[in-house]
Amino acid sequence: MKNSNHIASHLLRSRIGKLCVAIIGTSPSEMIEKATEVLKESNFLEFRLDYLAKPAAAIPPLKHFLANQGAATAVATCRRKESGGRFDGSRAAELEILLKAAEAGFHLVDLELETIEKLPKNTVSQLHEAGAAVIISYHDFHATKDLDAVYKRMRPFAPDFMKIVPTAKTLSDNLTLMKFLERAEDETNSSVVGLCMGDPGIISRVLGLRAGSAFTFAAASQGEETAPGQIAARTLLETYRIDQVDAATKIYGVAGHPIGSSLSPLMMNTAFRRETVNAVYLGLQTSKVEDLFHLAREIPIQGMSITMPLKQDVLPLLERTDAISTRIGAVNTILRAQDGKFYGFNTDVAGIVTPLERRLSLRGARVLVLGAGGAARAAVFGCCDKGAEVFILNRTAETAQKLARQAGAKTIKREALPKTQFDVIIHATPLGMSAAARQGSVSRSGPACPLEENEINARFVFDLVYNPIDTPLLKLARQKGIAVISGLEMFVLQGARQFEIWTGKPAPEEEMLRVVLHALRQSAERAAEPSAPPSAAATAPRATAPSAAREEPAPQAKSESKPAPKAPARKAAPAKVARPKPMAKTEIKAKSKTSSR
Repeated sequence: MKNSNHIASHLLRSRIGKLCVAIIGTSPSEMIEKATEVLKESNFLEFRLDYLAKPAAAIPPLKHFLANQGAATAVATCRRKESGGRFDGSRAAELEILLKAAEAGFHLVDLELETIEKLPKNTVSQLHEAGAAVIISYHDFHATKDLDAVYKRMRPFAPDFMKIVPTAKTLSDNLTLMKFLERAEDETNSSVVGLCMGDPGIISRVLGLRAGSAFTFAAASQGEETAPGQIAARTLLETYRIDQVDAATKIYGVAGHPIGSSLSPLMMNTAFRRETVNAVYLGLQTSKVEDLFHLAREIPIQGMSITMPLKQDVLPLLERTDAISTRIGAVNTILRAQDGKFYGFNTDVAGIVTPLERRLSLRGARVLVLGAGGAARAAVFGCCDKGAEVFILNRTAETAQKLARQAGAKTIKREALPKTQFDVIIHATPLGMSAAARQGSVSRSGPACPLEENEINARFVFDLVYNPIDTPLLKLARQKGIAVISGLEMFVLQGARQFEIWTGKPAPEEEMLRVVLHALRQSAERAAEPSAPPSAAATAPRATAPSAAREEPAPQAKSESKPAPKAPARKAAPAKVARPKPMAKTEIKAKSKTSSR
């Protein structure tokens, strides 16, 4: 009997896919409807029976469904509340439901380690005899601890699969999980499934298969997540291309905090796919540079986009920076060179200056910069270098004064704004980002808008926030008849230069702009829909963008001997981003000690 179970288990492993999609619902019919849709793209399904009020009553209709879906491989899970699920019955009641599921045609059943340790010793044999392979699972919703100890607790039960899922509190926790997978891969006949929950755990969800996980899990769609940090199946397949990630795949990512709603992974992975680059770009959520670089050295990571609050903090850990980064004292791009060392660049400057120069001459222009962080420093130095008269307004006056001295700019007090006219106002703080817009008022006096209506006196207002496209500041400026520039233009341009630094290939800017704009418009449509009760398990943040902003188009450049620049975008879209020249690596200069402060 034991040998026949081993053969059946081996055949099952050859049948299942690498992506198991979780199906939830409040009724069997709802689950079946969702499963039918998912089967168009994936044959490996997990039915979360604990989401049903009466799980046992769902077995007959699900049996009929599976009998008519010969290609499907189904997992039955009825997780108890004490293990992070929704089933409030006893351990014996859970086992009874899983036995019925096995008899009804489910190929696998999932039973928590804490439960099976308190059930009869023949529980695995019972489930095998009922016709199902057994997954013993362990979830730690708080941390990543001793995974080997959990593994040792599971081994005596000899399950077909051992699923170990801790929570990543740091990026380094992903390394702990993936090193464990590598050690465990060849130690037993059981296959090991491993991934980390939480926003920092996205790395393990994409790279876990490469490290040895038998498969990974995904949500059926956004908003139907069954665990913190879970990703929709379509996103894993289309954006991250997990079915194509292999040992030769190069790893890149965006590092900062928060980055849950960042569209950089969508934009960069689209560019990699378009240019047939074997690479994947991940979200690296952390506010600690030591944690980031520990991960970057171990994976290894070939390049990183750096966002708040790390643009200045990473400098001491870089071998060198390019000239503009050294002057500004901030980088937004890191390249791991062939020598294994990390080099810093700043593509924010080009991303800010280029859209402005399409609309006006910066020489002699009066420019107000709001903020004094990494993006603001790029705006200040970039505009000063072009001959603009730059004024800085920042919440902390001392920080603004220091930046002004470094760049040759001036500071201004807020009370002077109503009586001061500028050519350009550049907003370089996080105010107005999608999360802030959801939580705070978007009225002119609301916390999501950095300025009052009477303080906005300029020909152009440039908001570096790109999500939502139409920020509270841009709305207010437009109400006053002022031309606006969306941060989307800067976002795509700086990303295009990053792509070129990393790959040496021209960036597919039109495609990068298209996918980001499409995603933001979809978010706007979702935000406009009547709010539905959210799934209790949904934890992944959603981007919420109002209707797309109408921007001031960039004027056409006069005909020159060089090829003409791309035509401006249509009314509803931002001006298309001009392709920048790749930054020469010979521009890199050794950073001084003072530049890292």
